[in-house]
Amino acid sequence: MEIRRLGRSGLFVSEISYGNWITHGSQVSEETAHACVRTALELGISTFDTADVYGGEGVKAEDVLGRALQGVRRESVEILTKVYWRNGDAPNDVGLSRKHIMESIDASLRRLRTDHVDVYQAHRYDRFTPLEETMSAFADVIHSGKAHYIGVSEWRGEAIREAHALAKEYRIPLISSQPQYSMLWRVPEAEVLPVCEELGISQIVWSPMAQGVLTGKYLPGQHVAGSRADETGGGSMARFMKEEILTRVQRLRPLADQAGLTMAQLSVAWVLQNPNVASAIVGASRPDQLRETVAAAGVTLDADLMKAIDEVIDPVAERDPDLTLIDRGWPLPEED
Repeated sequence: MEIRRLGRSGLFVSEISYGNWITHGSQVSEETAHACVRTALELGISTFDTADVYGGEGVKAEDVLGRALQGVRRESVEILTKVYWRNGDAPNDVGLSRKHIMESIDASLRRLRTDHVDVYQAHRYDRFTPLEETMSAFADVIHSGKAHYIGVSEWRGEAIREAHALAKEYRIPLISSQPQYSMLWRVPEAEVLPVCEELGISQIVWSPMAQGVLTGKYLPGQHVAGSRADETGGGSMARFMKEEILTRVQRLRPLADQAGLTMAQLSVAWVLQNPNVASAIVGASRPDQLRETVAAAGVTLDADLMKAIDEVIDPVAERDPDLTLIDRGWPLPEED
């Protein structure tokens, strides 16, 4: 496992991170979740990504991760969590207000069984709260020692620029952006990556395998019983489950074979070729999945292979920056 510097900060992260978005507290047993965390540590993963709403009702994912990391030297791992999405029934249990941020960080720390997180991330942009209020609250979280750095997730380039200016004013380190990024989802390339490169902010990308589609297990015209797509009816995967996309993904298989990689390894290695990507988040429902994926660490794809991948995928790759997965707004009480 190699390590990479996060932005222009002094923080280093493992180039593959372990994330528990749809596994801990929902899809897998706690025993399996703990086994996956142990395997991640054995494989050299030191960076763990979660959020205060992962795991469904009862925000179980943070709780499970906190228990799984008990006994691990705190200084040897980097824990990242997030705030924004609704985690209660009260009007202020959502968003990036000072109230929600301050209450959420304390709740996350209790569940994670630690006195600080390494990076505290705004899970979406909040168009209802002044950015100055949000950044001031993050500054207080940093200055209180409850987080060392801050980051954002699924923010547009201009919003990142505005937040970075305020972070400099408040003398706090905004060092990371967490967008969806893969061969099929190139949305961050138009705005987010250029802005972040300019400002010294790194990407910690999620879904480098396009929610499993780039592993090649979904074949054109074939139903996969028991798969994530089967269980969710497609959900956010629906955009990738088109015949043309699935057909082109199968054309990557000989390229992966040529590189001596599995399809999963090829997709993770591909995002790690981007110099602005510090880490790629992967999940697992079994330890052996992690062992396969982590083999992508340290892999260099040569220019001819990168060109060949582009020739296959470019016609179906999504690049529209307007499709950044920002929240379009959560319900507010009716105004008079």
